[in-house]
Amino acid sequence: MNVLFLCTGNSCRSILGEATFNHLAPDGWHAMSAGSKPTGQVHPRSLALLDREGMSTEGYYSKSWDNLPATPDIVITVCASAAGEACPAYLGPVMRTHWGVEDPAHATGTDEEIDAAFMTAYRILRKRIEAFLALPLETLKHDKAALKAELDKIGHLA
Repeated sequence: MNVLFLCTGNSCRSILGEATFNHLAPDGWHAMSAGSKPTGQVHPRSLALLDREGMSTEGYYSKSWDNLPATPDIVITVCASAAGEACPAYLGPVMRTHWGVEDPAHATGTDEEIDAAFMTAYRILRKRIEAFLALPLETLKHDKAALKAELDKIGHLA
């Protein structure tokens, strides 16, 4: 099963989601990320955070949803619609869910405050990914309605 973490810029949240999912996922599950308007670079703080957390940063880059290596089965949007940020709508017959997370790329303040914003985004995504991977995936992948309901619930975890 292929999971797409989708946002606008594909520089922070979707990259953190992709890397964390791939670090934790069982065989047969793979994540990728993309943006509707990619910035063209992964935010250096995202890469530094992944490195500190012991995850590979190899091969992650900011890319358009037009250049996906595989067709997603599940699309998880991570833009923060509560902050008035427009979420891209993936076109295609796939399961979609929304896991809004504030964009740490817009954080201001001291280095410590900005790093804290990146850590907050990462922790929210990791908690949601861990909840996703704790589901009975072998059963749920054959029951799309139940899987979607579970993924929608996970999107509300803080």
